[in-house]
Amino acid sequence: MNKILVANRGEIALRIMRSCHEMGIKTVAVFSEADRNAPFVKYANEAVCIGPPPSSQSYLLGDKIIEVAKNLGVDGIHPGYGFLSENADFAAAVKKAGIIFIGPSPEAMNIMGDKLSAKAAAKKYNIPMVPGSDGAITSIEEGKKTALSTGFPLLIKASAGGGGKGMRIVEHIEEFEEQMKLAVSEATSAFGDGSVFIERYVAGPRHIEIQILGDSHGNIVYLFERECSIQRRHQKVIEEAPSSVLTPEIRKAMGECAVNVGQACNYEGAGTVEFLLDENKKFYFLEMNTRLQVEHPVTEMITGIDLVKEQIKIARGEMLSFNQNDLKINGHSIEIRVYAEDPTNNFLPDIGKLTTYKRPQGLGIRVDDGFEEDMDIPIYYDPMIAKLITFGKNREEAINRMIRAIDDYHITGVETTLSFCRFVLKHNAFISGNFDTHFIKNHFSPEMLTTESKEEAIIAALFGAKLINDKKTPENNQLLEITGKSKWKSNRLM
Repeated sequence: MNKILVANRGEIALRIMRSCHEMGIKTVAVFSEADRNAPFVKYANEAVCIGPPPSSQSYLLGDKIIEVAKNLGVDGIHPGYGFLSENADFAAAVKKAGIIFIGPSPEAMNIMGDKLSAKAAAKKYNIPMVPGSDGAITSIEEGKKTALSTGFPLLIKASAGGGGKGMRIVEHIEEFEEQMKLAVSEATSAFGDGSVFIERYVAGPRHIEIQILGDSHGNIVYLFERECSIQRRHQKVIEEAPSSVLTPEIRKAMGECAVNVGQACNYEGAGTVEFLLDENKKFYFLEMNTRLQVEHPVTEMITGIDLVKEQIKIARGEMLSFNQNDLKINGHSIEIRVYAEDPTNNFLPDIGKLTTYKRPQGLGIRVDDGFEEDMDIPIYYDPMIAKLITFGKNREEAINRMIRAIDDYHITGVETTLSFCRFVLKHNAFISGNFDTHFIKNHFSPEMLTTESKEEAIIAALFGAKLINDKKTPENNQLLEITGKSKWKSNRLM
C-alpha cells in the first residue's frame, strides 16, 4: 500500500495519518466545507472537498469517497470510527472498486453489526449471555410473555444500534407496553430498523471491553481489557487499561471468550468485544464493535502496539508478528474524552470558538485532537474536541498525571467536560475502584462543580494576596491596593 484515503475527520483522521506517515504511506483527506481549515486536511498529502457540512452530504457519501479514491490512485481506505466505519455495504463497495478496505469483511460486519445475530454467533462457543429473548420481539403480547419470564427490571434494546438509542429500562409489567413502543420508535428513527429484544437488567454493572486483532491467516489475539464504566447517556467519558477489578483468571477467561467471538465470524483487523461485569464478577457478552474504538490509545499505551499500523499490515495480508504469549501489560493508562459540553447543564453540547487552546505537555501525556486555537466547534458533528491520555507505572501515577494534565489544559470559548473528568478522578469511588456505570447517578450533581469552582477561586485569591503581602514594596503595595478592588477568578478548569 502506497496511498491511503482516510474516510473520516478530526482527531481520528489525523491520528491515522500519523501512523501512515511513519510507515512511508501517503495519505488523502476527504473533507466537508466546515472542515476546510482543519489540521487533518493540512496534514494530508492530498485533500478533496466532498460536500457541504452535514455528514449526509459529505462524510456519509460512500460512492463519492470511492470515486475520489479511484481518481487519486488510492490503494486502501481507512474508515476510522463512526460515519461509514461499520457500514457493510460501503466495505463491499470499496472491495468491488478494487480498493483494500482497512477493516473486517462485510460478512463479519453483518453478523456482528446486529446484536441478535452477534448473540447467535457467540452462543455457538458457549459464551455467557445475559438472560433474555432469543430473537427480535415481534409483538407487544410476545414481549410481555418474555418480560415476565425474564423478570424485572429489564432492558428493551435496539437490535441495530448502540449509544443508548432505542434502549429503555422497564421496572414493572404495567409500563412495558409504553416503553416498548418508545424503544421501537427511537430505534426506527435512529437506525431505520425498529427491531428490539429483551435482556435482564444487570444491577450495578461495569462495562469491560476486550481489544482483539485477527489476521487473514486465522490468527486472533486479545490485547487485554479496557474499563469503560464512567459514562453519560450510555456513552463513555473516561476509560482506563487495565481494569482495576479484574483478576488474572477473569481477564484470561474474558480474553479467550473475545477470541472465540472473533473466530465465530472469521474476524480480520482490529475489533472490540464488549462485556458486562456484574457485582459478583460474572461477565456476559454484550456486543462486538467491528472497528477501531475511540479509546484504543489506552491499549496502545499498556502494550506498546500501534493498532492502526497493525490494521494496515493485516489489510496488506501480513501475518501477525506476535502471539498471545508475547503480549504483556505494562503500567496503567487513562483516557478522558474532552467534549464541548456543559456538565453543569446535563452535558448539553456547546458551540463556539476556541479562543484559548493550550495542550498539556510532559512525560506520559498524549493528546489526540483535531483542533487549533481560534477554530470553531462545528454544530454538525460529535462535540469531542480531544482525547487526553496519560500513562504511569501504576494506576495511582496515571491518575495523578491526568489531574495535572487537566489542570494544564487551557480551553476558553466553550464549556468542556474537563472539570467533570477532574471531579471523577478525585472522587473516592473512582480512586478505590468501587464504581460502575451508574457513577453519575450515584455520585454527581452539577452543583458539585459549581461549588468546587468557587472554592478554588477563593483559594487562588487568598494565595495570590499572601504572595503580594509577603513581598511588600512600594510598587507591590500599589498592586495590592489595585488587586484588592478586583475580583479574583480561577481559570484552571475553563
